[in-house]
Amino acid sequence: MSNRVNAGARLDRLPIGPFHTRVLWLVGLGMFFDSFDNTLSSSVLAAMLKSGWSTLQLNSIFMSSTFVGLTIGAALAGLLSDKFGRRFAYQFNLAIFGGMALVSALAPSMPWLIAARFIMGIGMGAEYVMGYGLIIEFVPPSHRGRYLGKLALIGGSGVFVTAVVATLVIPWIGWRPMFVIGGIGTLWVWWMRRHLPESPRWLERVGRHAEAEQIMQAIERDAGVSTPLPSSSGVPVREPHWVPLSTLFSRPVIRRTLLAIVINVVCLFGSYSLTGWMPTFFVKQGMSVTHSLGFTAAMMGGWVAGPLFLSYISDRIGRRTAIMSFAAVCACLGSIYPFLTSATEIIFCGFLLVSSVAIFLTLGLGMTPEMFPTEYRFRGGGVAQMFGRLGLIGSPFIVLELFNRFGITGVVFAISGAYIFIAILIMAAGIETNQQSLEALEPEEVPDTDRVLASTATRR
Repeated sequence: MSNRVNAGARLDRLPIGPFHTRVLWLVGLGMFFDSFDNTLSSSVLAAMLKSGWSTLQLNSIFMSSTFVGLTIGAALAGLLSDKFGRRFAYQFNLAIFGGMALVSALAPSMPWLIAARFIMGIGMGAEYVMGYGLIIEFVPPSHRGRYLGKLALIGGSGVFVTAVVATLVIPWIGWRPMFVIGGIGTLWVWWMRRHLPESPRWLERVGRHAEAEQIMQAIERDAGVSTPLPSSSGVPVREPHWVPLSTLFSRPVIRRTLLAIVINVVCLFGSYSLTGWMPTFFVKQGMSVTHSLGFTAAMMGGWVAGPLFLSYISDRIGRRTAIMSFAAVCACLGSIYPFLTSATEIIFCGFLLVSSVAIFLTLGLGMTPEMFPTEYRFRGGGVAQMFGRLGLIGSPFIVLELFNRFGITGVVFAISGAYIFIAILIMAAGIETNQQSLEALEPEEVPDTDRVLASTATRR
Protein backbone atom coordinates (compact mmCIF):
# COMPACT_ATOMS: atom_id res chain seq x y z
CA MET A 1 0.00 0.00 0.00
CA SER A 2 1.85 3.08 -1.31
CA ASN A 3 0.44 5.65 1.09
CA ARG A 4 0.88 3.57 4.24
CA VAL A 5 2.49 5.68 6.96
CA ASN A 6 3.25 2.76 9.26
CA ALA A 7 2.90 5.12 12.25
CA GLY A 8 2.51 2.44 14.91
CA ALA A 9 5.67 0.55 14.01
CA ARG A 10 7.69 3.76 13.64
CA LEU A 11 6.54 5.10 17.02
CA ASP A 12 7.32 1.76 18.66
CA ARG A 13 10.89 1.83 17.38
CA LEU A 14 11.75 5.37 18.40
CA PRO A 15 14.53 5.74 20.98
CA ILE A 16 13.25 7.22 24.24
CA GLY A 17 14.20 10.88 24.38
CA PRO A 18 13.09 14.51 24.90
CA PHE A 19 9.93 14.04 22.81
CA HIS A 20 8.58 11.37 25.16
CA THR A 21 9.55 13.41 28.21
CA ARG A 22 7.69 16.42 26.82
CA VAL A 23 4.58 14.33 26.12
CA LEU A 24 4.76 12.86 29.62
CA TRP A 25 4.88 16.26 31.31
CA LEU A 26 2.23 17.91 29.15
CA VAL A 27 -0.16 15.01 29.70
CA GLY A 28 0.87 14.54 33.33
CA LEU A 29 0.38 18.20 34.27
CA GLY A 30 -3.16 18.01 32.96
CA MET A 31 -3.77 15.06 35.27
CA PHE A 32 -2.01 16.91 38.10
CA PHE A 33 -4.47 19.79 37.94
CA ASP A 34 -7.32 17.34 37.48
CA SER A 35 -6.29 15.78 40.81
CA PHE A 36 -5.86 19.24 42.32
CA ASP A 37 -9.34 20.42 41.29
CA ASN A 38 -10.93 17.11 42.26
CA THR A 39 -9.25 16.90 45.67
CA LEU A 40 -9.90 20.49 46.76
CA SER A 41 -13.54 19.58 47.43
CA SER A 42 -12.98 18.35 51.00
CA SER A 43 -11.09 21.45 52.15
CA VAL A 44 -13.33 23.90 50.32
CA LEU A 45 -16.58 22.31 51.50
CA ALA A 46 -15.39 22.25 55.10
CA ALA A 47 -14.51 25.95 54.92
CA MET A 48 -17.86 26.87 53.34
CA LEU A 49 -19.74 24.86 55.95
CA LYS A 50 -17.85 26.53 58.81
CA SER A 51 -18.53 30.02 57.46
CA GLY A 52 -22.24 29.32 56.90
CA TRP A 53 -21.94 29.82 53.13
CA SER A 54 -23.17 26.24 52.59
CA THR A 55 -24.99 23.44 54.39
CA LEU A 56 -24.47 19.71 54.70
CA GLN A 57 -27.29 19.10 52.22
CA LEU A 58 -25.82 21.50 49.65
CA ASN A 59 -22.37 19.98 50.17
CA SER A 60 -23.84 16.57 49.36
CA ILE A 61 -25.42 17.92 46.18
CA PHE A 62 -22.07 19.51 45.26
CA MET A 63 -20.33 16.12 45.55
CA SER A 64 -23.10 14.34 43.65
CA SER A 65 -22.97 16.86 40.81
CA THR A 66 -19.21 16.35 40.62
CA PHE A 67 -19.59 12.58 40.28
CA VAL A 68 -22.30 12.93 37.63
CA GLY A 69 -20.10 15.35 35.67
CA LEU A 70 -17.14 12.99 35.93
CA THR A 71 -19.26 10.13 34.59
CA ILE A 72 -20.50 12.13 31.59
CA GLY A 73 -17.01 13.46 30.92
CA ALA A 74 -15.48 9.97 30.80
CA ALA A 75 -17.99 8.85 28.17
CA LEU A 76 -17.76 12.09 26.19
CA ALA A 77 -13.95 11.96 26.03
CA GLY A 78 -14.00 8.66 24.20
CA LEU A 79 -16.51 9.81 21.62
CA LEU A 80 -14.80 13.13 20.90
CA SER A 81 -11.27 11.75 20.68
CA ASP A 82 -12.16 8.86 18.36
CA LYS A 83 -14.39 11.05 16.20
CA PHE A 84 -12.52 14.36 16.02
CA GLY A 85 -9.04 13.43 17.16
CA ARG A 86 -6.97 13.26 20.33
CA ARG A 87 -5.74 16.84 20.02
CA PHE A 88 -9.23 18.34 19.87
CA ALA A 89 -10.50 16.26 22.80
CA TYR A 90 -7.62 16.89 25.22
CA GLN A 91 -7.71 20.63 24.59
CA PHE A 92 -11.50 20.77 24.81
CA ASN A 93 -11.65 19.05 28.19
CA LEU A 94 -8.90 21.23 29.69
CA ALA A 95 -10.63 24.39 28.50
CA ILE A 96 -13.88 23.25 30.14
CA PHE A 97 -12.60 22.47 33.60
CA GLY A 98 -10.00 25.25 33.64
CA GLY A 99 -12.53 27.89 32.61
CA MET A 100 -15.23 26.62 34.93
CA ALA A 101 -12.79 26.58 37.85
CA LEU A 102 -12.41 30.35 37.43
CA VAL A 103 -16.18 30.72 37.13
CA SER A 104 -16.55 28.71 40.37
CA ALA A 105 -14.34 31.21 42.19
CA LEU A 106 -16.87 33.94 41.31
CA ALA A 107 -20.01 31.96 42.22
CA PRO A 108 -22.46 34.26 44.09
CA SER A 109 -24.21 31.36 45.87
CA MET A 110 -23.95 27.64 46.44
CA PRO A 111 -26.50 26.68 43.74
CA TRP A 112 -24.42 28.58 41.18
CA LEU A 113 -21.28 26.86 42.41
CA ILE A 114 -22.96 23.45 42.12
CA ALA A 115 -23.94 24.17 38.51
CA ALA A 116 -20.42 25.32 37.66
CA ARG A 117 -18.96 22.26 39.39
CA PHE A 118 -21.15 19.93 37.33
CA ILE A 119 -19.80 21.37 34.06
CA MET A 120 -16.30 21.42 35.51
CA GLY A 121 -16.69 17.72 36.36
CA ILE A 122 -17.38 16.91 32.70
CA GLY A 123 -13.94 18.28 31.81
CA MET A 124 -12.25 16.54 34.73
CA GLY A 125 -13.85 13.18 33.89
CA ALA A 126 -12.28 13.28 30.44
CA GLU A 127 -8.71 13.92 31.58
CA TYR A 128 -7.86 10.46 32.91
CA VAL A 129 -9.35 8.76 29.84
CA MET A 130 -7.23 11.01 27.63
CA GLY A 131 -4.06 10.86 29.73
CA TYR A 132 -3.54 7.11 29.82
CA GLY A 133 -4.63 6.70 26.20
CA LEU A 134 -2.22 9.34 24.91
CA ILE A 135 0.76 7.88 26.75
CA ILE A 136 0.27 4.37 25.38
CA GLU A 137 -0.14 5.70 21.81
CA PHE A 138 3.12 7.66 21.88
CA VAL A 139 5.46 5.57 24.08
CA PRO A 140 7.18 2.40 22.75
CA PRO A 141 6.12 -0.96 24.28
CA SER A 142 9.44 -1.41 26.09
CA HIS A 143 8.79 1.70 28.21
CA ARG A 144 4.98 1.93 28.42
CA GLY A 145 4.78 0.52 31.94
CA ARG A 146 7.45 2.90 33.23
CA TYR A 147 5.71 5.90 31.68
CA LEU A 148 2.30 4.85 33.02
CA GLY A 149 3.86 4.79 36.50
CA LYS A 150 5.47 8.20 35.97
CA LEU A 151 2.18 9.60 34.70
CA ALA A 152 0.34 8.36 37.81
CA LEU A 153 3.15 9.79 39.96
CA ILE A 154 2.67 13.27 38.49
CA GLY A 155 -1.13 13.03 38.73
CA GLY A 156 -1.07 11.55 42.25
CA SER A 157 1.20 14.30 43.55
CA GLY A 158 -1.70 16.68 42.92
CA VAL A 159 -3.46 15.10 45.91
CA PHE A 160 -0.55 15.97 48.21
CA VAL A 161 -0.08 19.48 46.79
CA THR A 162 -3.79 20.26 47.21
CA ALA A 163 -3.64 19.40 50.91
CA VAL A 164 -0.59 21.61 51.45
CA VAL A 165 -1.94 24.57 49.46
CA ALA A 166 -5.36 24.34 51.15
CA THR A 167 -3.71 24.37 54.58
CA LEU A 168 -1.83 27.56 53.71
CA VAL A 169 -4.39 29.41 51.59
CA ILE A 170 -7.87 28.78 53.03
CA PRO A 171 -7.22 30.04 56.60
CA TRP A 172 -5.51 33.13 55.21
CA ILE A 173 -7.71 34.32 52.31
CA GLY A 174 -10.60 31.85 52.06
CA TRP A 175 -11.73 29.07 49.74
CA ARG A 176 -12.23 30.99 46.47
CA PRO A 177 -8.48 31.25 45.65
CA MET A 178 -8.30 27.44 45.55
CA PHE A 179 -10.46 27.48 42.42
CA VAL A 180 -8.41 30.35 41.00
CA ILE A 181 -5.14 28.43 41.49
CA GLY A 182 -6.57 25.31 39.88
CA GLY A 183 -8.14 27.24 37.01
CA ILE A 184 -5.06 29.28 36.14
CA GLY A 185 -2.84 26.21 36.37
CA THR A 186 -5.16 24.21 34.11
CA LEU A 187 -5.39 26.97 31.49
CA TRP A 188 -1.60 27.32 31.56
CA VAL A 189 -1.33 23.61 30.70
CA TRP A 190 -3.97 24.12 27.99
CA TRP A 191 -1.76 26.85 26.46
CA MET A 192 1.38 24.69 26.70
CA ARG A 193 -0.40 21.70 25.14
CA ARG A 194 -0.93 23.54 21.88
CA HIS A 195 2.47 22.11 20.90
CA LEU A 196 1.45 18.52 21.62
CA PRO A 197 0.92 16.79 18.24
CA GLU A 198 -2.04 14.80 17.06
CA SER A 199 -1.62 11.04 17.32
CA PRO A 200 -0.17 9.73 14.01
CA ARG A 201 -1.73 6.35 14.82
CA TRP A 202 -5.20 7.89 14.82
CA LEU A 203 -4.56 10.03 11.72
CA GLU A 204 -3.44 7.00 9.72
CA ARG A 205 -6.41 4.90 10.83
CA VAL A 206 -8.90 7.54 9.64
CA GLY A 207 -7.16 7.96 6.29
CA ARG A 208 -5.40 11.31 6.85
CA HIS A 209 -2.08 9.94 5.65
CA ALA A 210 -0.40 13.20 4.64
CA GLU A 211 -0.92 14.71 8.10
CA ALA A 212 0.19 11.50 9.79
CA GLU A 213 3.38 11.37 7.72
CA GLN A 214 4.18 15.03 8.36
CA ILE A 215 3.78 14.65 12.15
CA MET A 216 5.64 11.34 12.13
CA GLN A 217 8.63 12.89 10.37
CA ALA A 218 8.67 15.78 12.85
CA ILE A 219 8.64 13.35 15.78
CA GLU A 220 11.45 11.32 14.21
CA ARG A 221 13.56 14.43 13.64
CA ASP A 222 12.98 15.37 17.28
CA ALA A 223 14.20 11.91 18.29
CA GLY A 224 17.29 12.12 16.05
CA VAL A 225 16.06 9.57 13.47
CA SER A 226 17.00 10.55 9.91
CA THR A 227 15.05 7.90 7.97
CA PRO A 228 11.66 6.24 8.64
CA LEU A 229 11.98 3.14 10.82
CA PRO A 230 10.94 -0.25 9.39
CA SER A 231 7.62 -1.97 9.89
CA SER A 232 7.13 -4.78 12.35
CA SER A 233 6.35 -8.16 10.85
CA GLY A 234 3.11 -10.00 11.39
CA VAL A 235 0.93 -6.91 11.96
CA PRO A 236 -1.92 -6.79 9.42
CA VAL A 237 -2.55 -3.72 7.29
CA ARG A 238 -5.91 -2.09 7.98
CA GLU A 239 -7.87 0.09 5.62
CA PRO A 240 -9.12 3.43 7.03
CA HIS A 241 -12.59 3.05 8.51
CA TRP A 242 -14.92 4.38 11.18
CA VAL A 243 -16.03 1.79 13.73
CA PRO A 244 -19.41 2.29 15.45
CA LEU A 245 -19.79 2.21 19.22
CA SER A 246 -21.73 -1.05 18.94
CA THR A 247 -18.44 -2.76 18.06
CA LEU A 248 -17.53 -2.68 21.75
CA PHE A 249 -20.34 -5.17 22.31
CA SER A 250 -19.75 -7.30 19.19
CA ARG A 251 -18.67 -10.92 19.48
CA PRO A 252 -14.90 -10.38 18.92
CA VAL A 253 -14.68 -7.48 21.40
CA ILE A 254 -17.33 -7.86 24.09
CA ARG A 255 -15.17 -9.97 26.42
CA ARG A 256 -12.53 -7.23 26.45
CA THR A 257 -15.18 -4.57 26.99
CA LEU A 258 -16.70 -6.40 29.94
CA LEU A 259 -13.24 -7.09 31.40
CA ALA A 260 -12.34 -3.40 31.10
CA ILE A 261 -15.61 -2.37 32.77
CA VAL A 262 -15.15 -4.75 35.70
CA ILE A 263 -11.51 -3.65 36.16
CA ASN A 264 -12.48 0.03 36.20
CA VAL A 265 -15.39 -0.50 38.59
CA VAL A 266 -13.22 -2.38 41.09
CA CYS A 267 -10.26 0.01 40.64
CA LEU A 268 -12.28 3.11 41.41
CA PHE A 269 -14.65 1.56 43.95
CA GLY A 270 -11.81 -0.05 45.89
CA SER A 271 -9.67 3.08 45.78
CA TYR A 272 -12.34 5.47 47.01
CA SER A 273 -13.82 3.04 49.52
CA LEU A 274 -10.60 1.96 51.21
CA THR A 275 -8.90 5.35 51.36
CA GLY A 276 -12.07 7.37 51.89
CA TRP A 277 -13.84 5.25 54.50
CA MET A 278 -10.96 3.98 56.61
CA PRO A 279 -10.71 7.18 58.70
CA THR A 280 -14.44 6.88 59.46
CA PHE A 281 -13.98 3.29 60.59
CA PHE A 282 -11.19 4.24 62.98
CA VAL A 283 -13.21 7.13 64.41
CA LYS A 284 -16.14 4.76 64.85
CA GLN A 285 -13.86 2.61 66.97
CA GLY A 286 -12.96 5.60 69.14
CA MET A 287 -9.46 6.13 67.75
CA SER A 288 -8.00 9.57 67.08
CA VAL A 289 -5.06 8.44 64.94
CA THR A 290 -6.77 9.81 61.81
CA HIS A 291 -6.15 13.34 63.09
CA SER A 292 -2.38 12.84 63.33
CA LEU A 293 0.16 14.23 60.87
CA GLY A 294 1.65 10.75 60.55
CA PHE A 295 -1.63 9.27 59.38
CA THR A 296 -2.15 12.04 56.81
CA ALA A 297 1.42 11.77 55.55
CA ALA A 298 1.06 8.01 55.18
CA MET A 299 -2.16 8.36 53.19
CA MET A 300 -0.76 11.10 50.95
CA GLY A 301 2.67 9.50 50.59
CA GLY A 302 1.18 6.28 49.28
CA TRP A 303 -0.21 8.07 46.21
CA VAL A 304 3.35 9.07 45.32
CA ALA A 305 5.33 6.01 46.48
CA GLY A 306 3.05 3.48 44.76
CA PRO A 307 3.32 4.83 41.19
CA LEU A 308 7.03 5.51 41.70
CA PHE A 309 7.60 1.86 42.59
CA LEU A 310 5.39 0.77 39.68
CA SER A 311 7.48 2.75 37.20
CA TYR A 312 10.46 0.52 38.04
CA ILE A 313 8.76 -2.88 37.95
CA SER A 314 5.89 -2.73 35.44
CA ASP A 315 7.94 -3.36 32.29
CA ARG A 316 9.93 -6.08 34.06
CA ILE A 317 7.10 -8.25 35.38
CA GLY A 318 4.31 -7.31 32.96
CA ARG A 319 0.92 -5.71 33.42
CA ARG A 320 -0.94 -9.01 33.86
CA THR A 321 1.34 -10.34 36.59
CA ALA A 322 1.49 -6.96 38.33
CA ILE A 323 -2.26 -6.38 38.39
CA MET A 324 -2.92 -9.88 39.74
CA SER A 325 -0.19 -9.51 42.38
CA PHE A 326 -1.29 -6.11 43.64
CA ALA A 327 -4.95 -7.11 43.60
CA ALA A 328 -3.97 -9.83 46.06
CA VAL A 329 -1.88 -7.38 48.12
CA CYS A 330 -4.78 -4.90 48.28
CA ALA A 331 -7.12 -7.69 49.38
CA CYS A 332 -4.76 -8.86 52.14
CA LEU A 333 -3.87 -5.42 53.51
CA GLY A 334 -7.45 -4.20 53.22
CA SER A 335 -8.76 -7.15 55.21
CA ILE A 336 -6.45 -6.57 58.20
CA TYR A 337 -6.15 -2.78 58.19
CA PRO A 338 -9.36 -1.82 60.05
CA PHE A 339 -8.57 -4.24 62.88
CA LEU A 340 -5.19 -2.77 63.81
CA THR A 341 -4.99 -1.02 67.17
CA SER A 342 -1.48 0.41 67.37
CA ALA A 343 -0.97 3.87 65.87
CA THR A 344 2.38 2.80 64.42
CA GLU A 345 0.84 -0.26 62.79
CA ILE A 346 -2.04 1.78 61.40
CA ILE A 347 0.26 4.38 59.86
CA PHE A 348 2.70 1.85 58.38
CA CYS A 349 0.02 -0.50 57.06
CA GLY A 350 -1.97 2.51 55.78
CA PHE A 351 1.03 3.66 53.77
CA LEU A 352 1.45 0.20 52.22
CA LEU A 353 -2.28 -0.09 51.53
CA VAL A 354 -2.57 3.29 49.80
CA SER A 355 0.59 2.56 47.79
CA SER A 356 -0.85 -0.77 46.65
CA VAL A 357 -4.25 0.76 45.84
CA ALA A 358 -2.51 3.48 43.80
CA ILE A 359 -0.52 0.84 41.88
CA PHE A 360 -3.62 -1.23 41.17
CA LEU A 361 -5.54 1.86 40.08
CA THR A 362 -2.75 2.88 37.69
CA LEU A 363 -2.47 -0.63 36.25
CA GLY A 364 -6.22 -0.92 35.76
CA LEU A 365 -6.72 2.49 34.14
CA GLY A 366 -3.51 2.15 32.14
CA MET A 367 -4.16 -1.36 30.84
CA THR A 368 -7.71 -0.54 29.70
CA PRO A 369 -6.85 1.48 26.54
CA GLU A 370 -4.16 -1.06 25.59
CA MET A 371 -6.90 -3.65 25.00
CA PHE A 372 -8.69 -1.72 22.24
CA PRO A 373 -7.66 -0.81 18.66
CA THR A 374 -6.88 2.79 17.71
CA GLU A 375 -10.23 3.33 15.95
CA TYR A 376 -12.19 2.93 19.19
CA ARG A 377 -9.49 2.89 21.89
CA PHE A 378 -10.75 5.98 23.69
CA ARG A 379 -14.39 4.98 23.45
CA GLY A 380 -13.47 1.64 25.00
CA GLY A 381 -11.59 3.39 27.80
CA GLY A 382 -14.33 6.01 28.15
CA VAL A 383 -17.14 3.45 28.46
CA ALA A 384 -15.16 1.46 31.04
CA GLN A 385 -14.43 4.56 33.12
CA MET A 386 -18.04 5.70 32.75
CA PHE A 387 -19.21 2.51 34.46
CA GLY A 388 -16.46 2.93 37.03
CA ARG A 389 -17.68 6.45 37.81
CA LEU A 390 -21.27 5.21 38.02
CA GLY A 391 -20.06 2.72 40.60
CA LEU A 392 -18.60 5.60 42.60
CA ILE A 393 -21.96 7.35 42.72
CA GLY A 394 -23.47 4.31 44.42
CA SER A 395 -20.40 3.33 46.47
CA PRO A 396 -21.25 5.37 49.62
CA PHE A 397 -24.65 3.72 49.84
CA ILE A 398 -23.19 0.24 49.29
CA VAL A 399 -20.46 0.73 51.89
CA LEU A 400 -22.89 2.21 54.40
CA GLU A 401 -25.37 -0.65 53.94
CA LEU A 402 -22.61 -3.23 54.37
CA PHE A 403 -21.37 -1.44 57.47
CA ASN A 404 -24.83 -1.23 59.04
CA ARG A 405 -25.57 -4.90 58.37
CA PHE A 406 -22.22 -6.60 58.90
CA GLY A 407 -19.95 -3.98 60.47
CA ILE A 408 -16.40 -3.29 59.39
CA THR A 409 -15.84 -6.97 58.65
CA GLY A 410 -18.54 -6.98 55.99
CA VAL A 411 -17.11 -3.92 54.26
CA VAL A 412 -13.47 -4.99 54.13
CA PHE A 413 -14.22 -8.55 53.06
CA ALA A 414 -16.54 -7.34 50.30
CA ILE A 415 -13.85 -5.02 48.94
CA SER A 416 -11.12 -7.65 49.36
CA GLY A 417 -13.33 -10.18 47.61
CA ALA A 418 -13.71 -7.79 44.66
CA TYR A 419 -9.91 -7.53 44.37
CA ILE A 420 -9.51 -11.31 44.45
CA PHE A 421 -12.23 -11.64 41.81
CA ILE A 422 -10.31 -9.28 39.52
CA ALA A 423 -7.09 -11.26 40.02
CA ILE A 424 -8.87 -14.47 39.00
CA LEU A 425 -10.56 -12.73 36.06
CA ILE A 426 -7.27 -11.34 34.72
CA MET A 427 -5.64 -14.76 35.09
CA ALA A 428 -8.48 -16.43 33.17
CA ALA A 429 -8.53 -13.77 30.44
CA GLY A 430 -4.85 -14.35 29.68
CA ILE A 431 -4.31 -10.89 28.14
CA GLU A 432 -0.75 -9.61 28.54
CA THR A 433 -0.09 -6.15 27.09
CA ASN A 434 3.50 -5.80 28.28
CA GLN A 435 6.25 -5.37 25.64
CA GLN A 436 3.74 -5.71 22.78
CA SER A 437 2.80 -3.38 19.97
CA LEU A 438 -0.68 -1.92 20.27
CA GLU A 439 -1.41 -3.20 16.76
CA ALA A 440 -0.41 -6.76 17.73
CA LEU A 441 -2.82 -6.62 20.69
CA GLU A 442 -5.86 -5.83 18.58
CA PRO A 443 -8.75 -8.32 18.60
CA GLU A 444 -10.14 -9.96 15.49
CA GLU A 445 -11.24 -7.46 12.85
CA VAL A 446 -14.91 -6.43 12.85
CA PRO A 447 -17.09 -7.37 9.85
CA ASP A 448 -17.13 -5.03 6.87
CA THR A 449 -20.88 -4.57 7.24
CA ASP A 450 -20.27 -2.70 10.49
CA ARG A 451 -18.00 -0.15 8.88
CA VAL A 452 -18.42 3.31 7.46
CA LEU A 453 -15.46 4.58 5.42
CA ALA A 454 -13.37 7.13 7.20
CA SER A 455 -13.43 9.40 4.19
CA THR A 456 -17.09 10.10 4.85
CA ALA A 457 -16.90 9.92 8.66
CA THR A 458 -13.99 12.29 9.15
CA ARG A 459 -14.23 14.59 6.14
CA ARG A 460 -14.17 18.22 7.17
